[in-house]
Amino acid sequence: MHRRFSRSPGSASLVEGPRGRRDGFVSPGSGSLRASVALPLLAVGLLFASACTEPAPGPSREEEPPAQVSGEDGARAAGLRAYETVYEVLTHPRCMNCHPTGDRPLQHDDSRPHDMNVQRGPDDRGRTGMRCVACHQQTNNDLAHRPPGSSTWRLAPAEQAFQDRSPRQLAAQLLDPAKSHMNVDELIEHVRDDALVGWGWEPGPGRRPVPVSRDDFVAAFRAWSEAGNPIPAEEAQ
Repeated sequence: MHRRFSRSPGSASLVEGPRGRRDGFVSPGSGSLRASVALPLLAVGLLFASACTEPAPGPSREEEPPAQVSGEDGARAAGLRAYETVYEVLTHPRCMNCHPTGDRPLQHDDSRPHDMNVQRGPDDRGRTGMRCVACHQQTNNDLAHRPPGSSTWRLAPAEQAFQDRSPRQLAAQLLDPAKSHMNVDELIEHVRDDALVGWGWEPGPGRRPVPVSRDDFVAAFRAWSEAGNPIPAEEAQ
């Protein structure tokens, strides 16, 4: 005997087969439910398969190492940096005032021509009647802006002028024995030991001393020499 019991539309139906056997419940929306579950699973599977089949990334490109400076170029650069200190000291008023381009010494921190029309003289120590030692004694005066002193007060020879020299010009001049009257080793000894050079760091009241220490100046001069005394390039005009 085959009987069917139906419920209201949209509800589950009880299906009874022959001899009262129940075939199970069947929901009208069960097909769409299975589809809604199956589709996301299929999408996940496709994504996983795609990821597995993508080629592995190649090896990362190594960055190129920075350009290396050769030993010779590095030594030249170090020598030029040392010479910058040498040039800074030699063109400071404490040094340059006694290394003028003309026959009149310079004075004060602005390197103005010496008062009273003081002149170089034939031996770089002043003219007759106006010798350097007439005002410049063995030591500094205790009062500000009074004549300073040293045991060897004089002008440098005219060919050793520092005034109006570019870095390149002054470097070439220092390395020319006809102008410097010394080789490089003698120049280093001179700036290290000479009493009048040392006055630049102890100029007396009212004057600015050389801003670089004497030890650092001598060390820079020596470093420039050890680098082969490189000469700076000509300045752009």
